[in-house]
Amino acid sequence: MKEKIKWIGHGSWKFITNNGTVIYIDPWINGNPTCKLTMEDCMDADLVLITHGHDDHIGCGDGLDIVKKAGATLVTLPDIGLYAAKHGIPADQNGGAVHIGGSIRQKDCIIRAVNALHFSDIWGYEYKDHGEVCLGGGCCGFIIEPDGGKSVYFAGDTGLFGDMKLIGEIYKPYVSVLPCGDKYVMGPREASIAAGFVNSPIMIPGHYDTFPPIKIDHEKFLAFCKENAPNTEVHMINPNDEFEF
Repeated sequence: MKEKIKWIGHGSWKFITNNGTVIYIDPWINGNPTCKLTMEDCMDADLVLITHGHDDHIGCGDGLDIVKKAGATLVTLPDIGLYAAKHGIPADQNGGAVHIGGSIRQKDCIIRAVNALHFSDIWGYEYKDHGEVCLGGGCCGFIIEPDGGKSVYFAGDTGLFGDMKLIGEIYKPYVSVLPCGDKYVMGPREASIAAGFVNSPIMIPGHYDTFPPIKIDHEKFLAFCKENAPNTEVHMINPNDEFEF
């Protein structure tokens, strides 16, 4: 069975391993202008990975609702895990809490939390209901290594940082999913340099074109990638499309 990555839209992804495990990464469903999925469509979730607490990644509670309704396991940083415990998901339930530098086994995967150059409080249910932001601070990326499959690096929201070279050298992800929309994350030039640092055979960009401030010039981005990541094949898929490998 092939692995599949579906771009739900913006910074949200669905990954199906070669063994059939269904993983949602930062699922922002309600209010995501490029997402065609409903919450009911996400009830096939086995795992939900949340990189940080911004509303477009924790989904103002969408990710936690999927965990509760689908019976999935939440994989996230301990601070977000403690926030989730206030809303009906026991902290570290099924061993899903992991911090940067650590790894856990879930289903058929090793999941590693790696650094991300970003910052976030938690914009969860309270933010959706009355604009309250809860203290957080943690941000990460994830490397998913399925048994007998090919590994994928989901960088989450991040700026460019030199230790992306270490991520590539140590973990050698086959696919890198990198943000490139600028303003809140890496821009096209920086994302192309990041792709060169990680040096995956395949890169899929995300977190761009959702709103006017993060629209990018596709041709310029591809030119940057050709210059800065010559060993990497770039696949710019459309929201709601899948990439198989």
